Amino acid sequence: MEVKLLVGLEIHVQLATKTKMFCGCRLGFNDPPNSNVCPVCIGMPGVLPVMNKTAYEYAVKAGLALNCQIARFTKWDRKSYYYPDLPKNYQTSQYDLPMSFDGYMDIPLEDGRTKTIRIIRAHLEEDAGKNLHEGLDHSQVDLNRAGTPLLEIVTQPDLNSPEECQILAMELQKLVQFLGISEANMQMGHMRFEPNINLIIREHGQEYRTPICEVKNLNSFRALERSVAYEQWRQLEEWKHDSGYTMENRGKQNRGWDDNRNETVFQREKEEAHEYRYFPEPDLVPVEIDDAWLARIQSEMPELPLTMKKRFIEEYGLSEYDASVLTGNRATADYFDAAIQLGGFPKRIANIITQFGLKIANDRQCGVNELGVTPGQVAKLAGLLEEGTVNASAGAAIFEKMLRDSRDPAEIAQSDNLIQQSDAGALEALVNEVIAANAKAFEDFASGGKKAGKARGFLLGQVMQKTKGQANPQVVGQLLDAKGKEKKATEGTEKDE
Repeated sequence: MEVKLLVGLEIHVQLATKTKMFCGCRLGFNDPPNSNVCPVCIGMPGVLPVMNKTAYEYAVKAGLALNCQIARFTKWDRKSYYYPDLPKNYQTSQYDLPMSFDGYMDIPLEDGRTKTIRIIRAHLEEDAGKNLHEGLDHSQVDLNRAGTPLLEIVTQPDLNSPEECQILAMELQKLVQFLGISEANMQMGHMRFEPNINLIIREHGQEYRTPICEVKNLNSFRALERSVAYEQWRQLEEWKHDSGYTMENRGKQNRGWDDNRNETVFQREKEEAHEYRYFPEPDLVPVEIDDAWLARIQSEMPELPLTMKKRFIEEYGLSEYDASVLTGNRATADYFDAAIQLGGFPKRIANIITQFGLKIANDRQCGVNELGVTPGQVAKLAGLLEEGTVNASAGAAIFEKMLRDSRDPAEIAQSDNLIQQSDAGALEALVNEVIAANAKAFEDFASGGKKAGKARGFLLGQVMQKTKGQANPQVVGQLLDAKGKEKKATEGTEKDE
């Protein structure tokens, strides 16, 4: 038996506009229920919507980043369905003429390769409101979200594992954040995922396709990966017990994800397009984008995450891991780039940000660029580390001091007595003291036997202890090695005599 998983993803991204898609109501998270509503978004008769131009431009940026064709002419459509959180009984969306289509996105795989995922379309629509049930013996409706601008991205079924689904979702989150078109905050519901999942099963020369199941409204990467993995298992088990469990016999269905039970649950048979009774929205004019408008939007496009990551590796010699961490969000990447432009050493700056900055930023729940340490200070600290003026532990102490001290890092190092001792003459006297006080350890080191490495480390540690960690370990190591060779040579001469 040969089994292949096919997954196509629908991703809804809330755009970071100040107001809703077709009215001037404010967008705010956790505002009092029904405080951001007007006659347009609550579906009062006779009202006229007006398109949010910023939302459209944000959607075009996403289409360009996804390598899509940008439609020069598109229209709005009414997608009809009844639900309590949709008071006008239809959703304003785009049906047969989406604003972007026929694109692709490359995602990095765990083995270092990339995989191309085809994008069918990315179009604009409005969100519905929210039904509230928890802790109540009745339902309540909050229409604050009604009319929120959503970008819906639809992929071809090119994803073949739960892990690939999660990678695509995470890369899309990073992409829209880099573009500045969405905060993509999962806790605030800015991104939702709906995987369409089925299997191709080949056995005894026959091919079977299980029914496509769409898992609705997933709001975390973990839920996305686990729901796809569960469906992969469930659909195969269903087919094993019933060979009639195929697309031809069962059609499509919608399912929900139960996070407590770790399983999907049946909701309803999936609607087909004709059931939504799409027709052109008569209250909104079509959108025509000309060369000048498109050129302006293109000129505002930033460097994209994968391109930036590749540049960091090729130009700055960073590791795959460091480049991935630094391009995890645009603010960190720009902060790193700014420090480089100010003359810093790339690998040293990468270490400062990833080992010191991001740890503190995570503890404070802010960006590394918001810590109060300027890119210029980071560049200068990188220079001190590169020159050996300070060591790594001193570098960490200086960075922490810079969180509340705007002085040059060299001044901080000097005033806090953190300058690394590299004067070979001064250090040699200390090395001699340590050797005299630890003759047995020095004998073990100089002999070159099994204990040599451990003995060397002990002697070096004693010197570092005497200097309170300020001795340059490379210089101390060189002095110790020279002393060891000298002793060995002396012993060899004595034996010859």
